[in-house]
Amino acid sequence: MDRMRLGPDLTGKPEEQKREGQQGRGFAGRVALVTGAASGIGRATALAFARAGARVVLADVQERMAEQAVREIESARGEAIFVATDVSRADQVSRLVETAVRTYGRLDIAVNNAGIEGREAPLADTGEEDFDRVIAVNLRGVNLCMKYEIARMLRQGGGAIVNLSSVAGLVGFEGLSPYVATKHGVVGLTKTAALEYAKQGIRINAVAPGVIRTPMVDRVATTEEEMAEFTAMEPVGRLGRPEEIADAILYLASDAASFVTGTVLVVDGGFLAR
Repeated sequence: MDRMRLGPDLTGKPEEQKREGQQGRGFAGRVALVTGAASGIGRATALAFARAGARVVLADVQERMAEQAVREIESARGEAIFVATDVSRADQVSRLVETAVRTYGRLDIAVNNAGIEGREAPLADTGEEDFDRVIAVNLRGVNLCMKYEIARMLRQGGGAIVNLSSVAGLVGFEGLSPYVATKHGVVGLTKTAALEYAKQGIRINAVAPGVIRTPMVDRVATTEEEMAEFTAMEPVGRLGRPEEIADAILYLASDAASFVTGTVLVVDGGFLAR
């Protein structure tokens, strides 16, 4: 069975079936690593790469959910492995990349998506431990992942990296100073690294999603009223879907984006246009 076609476990909804054709961008034979792959945008991205023919390495701290995603990919005759990884720890990130290469022989694409929102509070009321934890996962984690991914890609002659920022990486949000700081930092890391490795065949970009219906948003908006407020923030009148961000990530990782590096692709339903 052609891996560009998926069984019912990975398609399910009609819009996902339509997306299958849209994502056929020549990922067959390539190896894609996705952090934070157990749920939300990361999971949608891992499934999308599998749908497009890539062999996928899923990384997360949520083992049960990530292993479920691997089984879903395998049930559709895709190839995937899961590596339990805390991206804030250098030893675990190093092991992640080594495992990917040992298993599949190379690393062509990396999506650094793992992130946490932290506790909502004004800056003066934000605890040092809370701040440090968000920084460790969202910013240190992206830095560590790129450090080891780039080292491998340099040895094999190139690759593509996509980092997950946010509209909160381009504007401020009250009560979320650690999160906002990290997402701005991801933009800076992306642009700097893109310049440093442009001549060595490594393209590095970022995606800045708007409000996407993910477990993170569900944790923040715990009532119907709060969810309505989030929805009202989007000019299109609805929250984004993880699969829509996955589409943008696959574009940036594809040969169709061969002249795109150092950019931040905003996918926000018009949020920043206001």
